[in-house]
Amino acid sequence: MSKRSHYLMPSPILLMARQLDQGGSERQLAEVAQALDRTRFAPHAGVFRPGGLRWRELEAAGIPLVHFPVPSLATVRGAFHIARYIREHGIRLVHTFDSPTNLYAVPAARMAGGTLVLSSQRAHRSLTPPRFRHWLRVTDHLADGVVVNCEFLRRHLIEDERVPRARIHLCYNGIDLDEFRVGQALSPAKGPKPEALRHAALVIGVVCALRPEKDLETLVEAFAQVRAVHAGTALAIVGSGPCLPALQSRATSLGILPDCLFEPATPHVAHWLNAIDIFVLPSLTEALSNSLMEAMACGCAVVASNVGGNPELVTDGQTGLLFPPGDATALAAALHRLIADPSLRATLAANATRLIHDRFGVATSARRMAEIYTSLLAAPR
Repeated sequence: MSKRSHYLMPSPILLMARQLDQGGSERQLAEVAQALDRTRFAPHAGVFRPGGLRWRELEAAGIPLVHFPVPSLATVRGAFHIARYIREHGIRLVHTFDSPTNLYAVPAARMAGGTLVLSSQRAHRSLTPPRFRHWLRVTDHLADGVVVNCEFLRRHLIEDERVPRARIHLCYNGIDLDEFRVGQALSPAKGPKPEALRHAALVIGVVCALRPEKDLETLVEAFAQVRAVHAGTALAIVGSGPCLPALQSRATSLGILPDCLFEPATPHVAHWLNAIDIFVLPSLTEALSNSLMEAMACGCAVVASNVGGNPELVTDGQTGLLFPPGDATALAAALHRLIADPSLRATLAANATRLIHDRFGVATSARRMAEIYTSLLAAPR
C-alpha cells in the first residue's frame, strides 16, 4: 500500500472504558464512536467487563467490540492482550475514557509501540482514591494528551497536577438533543407529571447518583425551609447510591418526608426531568455535569452550586441561579425567588434550553473530538 493510499484509509482507533453500561464516561464513548465520520475514522471499543446498555448499543451499530479480561489492575496478562490487539488491527490512536483504563490501558498502549495515546480526566482528582493518584500522574506523562470536559478541569490539571498546558485538550460533553428536549419547541412548557407527583403544585428535584460529593443533604435542608412557606411544593430525588438512608432519615427528622419522593435510578431520565420545575445540583465538587445539562435541555429552571464546571453552564441570572456550596440558607433563598416569580423561572428555563441546544449536542462534541484526533494524527511524531 502506498503512503498516499494509507492516508486515504479511515484511521483505526480504539476507545476504551472499564465497561459500557450507564455511566457518563461510557455514554460519551458510545456517542463519540457512533458520531465519528466513518470516512476518516474506524472506531473500535474495548472494555474490561463486557455487556451493558452501551455495549448493546455499539454492537447494534456495527462497531467492533473487544473484551480484555482484566479482573484487577494488578493483572499483567491483560496488558499484553491490549498491546497485541493494537498491533494486529493497526490501531493508530488509543483513547481511554475513565480512570481504570487510564491506569491500565495507557501503559499497555505505550507497550504496543507506534500508536498515539490519549487519556481522559472527567472529575477532580480529589475524588480518586489516594493510592491511585500517583499512578494517574504517571499516565499524564505517558499519554500524548489528556482530554478534559470543562475549563475547570483544565485549570486543575495545569495548576494542581502540573500537566503541561499544551498536552490538555478541551472537549465539552454532548447530550442527545432528541431525547432531552421540551417537546419540539425551545420553550419551558412541561409534560405530564409521574403519578407520584401529580398532587404537587410545583416540583423541586434532582436526578443524580446519591454520593457524598453531591451534598444532597443541603438540598433537603433548603427544601424544609421552602416547604414551610410554600405549601404544595414537593421534592423529588431520583437516583441510587450510598447516601439514600441518611437522606431519608434527615427528611424524617425535618418533618418533610411526606412531601419527598425518593425514586431509584431509572433509564427514563427525561420523563422525570420533564416533571421537575426547578432542578437543583448542590454538589461540593463537579466537572461538567451531564445531569445539569439534561435538566437545562428539558426546560427546568436550574439552581447549582458555584463549583467546578457549573458556572460554565449556569450564568447567574441568565441561564439559572448559583449559590455557595454547602449553604442551605442561600439555596433556600434562590428557591424562594424562583417559586415567587414564575416569569423569571420561565425566562431562565428558556435561556438554559437554548444554550444547551445551541452548544452542547452530541454532534458538536463529536466534531470537537474528531478535531483532537485529527490534530494528533497529523502532528509530527
